[in-house]
Amino acid sequence: MTLPGLDSADSDRAGIRLDDHISAIADAVAATPSSERVVLVAHSGAGPVAYAASDRVPDRLARIVYVDSGPLQTGTALREDLDASVTEIPLPSWSELEAEGSSLDGLDDATLKIFRSRAVPEPAGPARDRLELVDSSRLDVPTTVICTSFPSEVIQQMAGAGHPMAAELAQIAKVDYVDLPTGHWPMWSRPADLATAIDAAARD
Repeated sequence: MTLPGLDSADSDRAGIRLDDHISAIADAVAATPSSERVVLVAHSGAGPVAYAASDRVPDRLARIVYVDSGPLQTGTALREDLDASVTEIPLPSWSELEAEGSSLDGLDDATLKIFRSRAVPEPAGPARDRLELVDSSRLDVPTTVICTSFPSEVIQQMAGAGHPMAAELAQIAKVDYVDLPTGHWPMWSRPADLATAIDAAARD
């Protein structure tokens, strides 16, 4: 689904907040017929947003699948360092992305060119706002983490050690880890394999 402020490069992103993104996902899940099985898939920075949505509608989710992503703990934010005057986050240069840990493995020059031409700036509000989680039932939602930039063994070690980007995984009752070695954007570098992994998780 397309979250608020991400429709196009010309969209107004100045007033978009984290709650707008959480509500959009939670409302879409809640609007799904109760007879249908809902599996929520989130990549990168959408992970914490999807997790916050599960805090609102935990009983409607059959599973959450994180693709090179994961949940954050309550009271934390993706980018607390962003000044209040910043309204959007454009796609950084490739060198900046790699320096930040977003691997470009598997992406050739032609793919990178298409990628950049389609990129839409992210609203800054959702990245800057802190998560507020209240329903412990979210911890009972079955979870799959598809590990692409780092091996699952490393992610599990980070979770066990309380690393801020993985600590919440240690609190979730059932987490399955799937290794899919590539870069941060498997939908570009290994699309068929990613689709297979998501399908398998959704059927579990």
